Amino acid sequence: MTGPTRTRLLLGLGIVFLALLSTLLIKGLSSGFPGPTTDTLASCQPGPGAGRIVEVSLTDFGGMMGTTPMMLALRPNPMSVGAGKVTLVATNYGQLNHELIVLPMPVDGLGTRPVGADGKVNESSSLGEASRSCGSGVGDGIAPGSRSWVTIDLQPGSYELVCDQPWHYANGMYTAFTVARS
Repeated sequence: MTGPTRTRLLLGLGIVFLALLSTLLIKGLSSGFPGPTTDTLASCQPGPGAGRIVEVSLTDFGGMMGTTPMMLALRPNPMSVGAGKVTLVATNYGQLNHELIVLPMPVDGLGTRPVGADGKVNESSSLGEASRSCGSGVGDGIAPGSRSWVTIDLQPGSYELVCDQPWHYANGMYTAFTVARS
């Protein structure tokens, strides 16, 4: 196959892939993906005294990791808060178990933590974790359609929010979070 023919073939396959992915996402977001329902989550909330609330969406779309590209995402809303008592409420809109871990921003920047042979990062500097389905704190992971939360007194600075289920961080499930002076 010549260079130009191969380029056209790859471009065509890429366009077909993006069209298919767009169709799946549109259909999935409107009806097909299992996700939390208002009824399911109504009784699954942090209690009084939670401080500022940050809603964190945990999502996954695509095939199996390692064989097909998987899109993983972790999105806080808002992306920045003032210093003090903050409750991060992580809701799993995906089909896999997820978790939320709050870590100081690595010296080398976002997404630069080494991943071990087990597919996980070093959590020893964790400031807090939400990984208990319909509860606060540490557990075995947030089941699809559930949520977890953690309340932390955060100082001004930059943080990295990560999902440390095996290979999730390596596949891009992390984001920056900023705490400003109050």
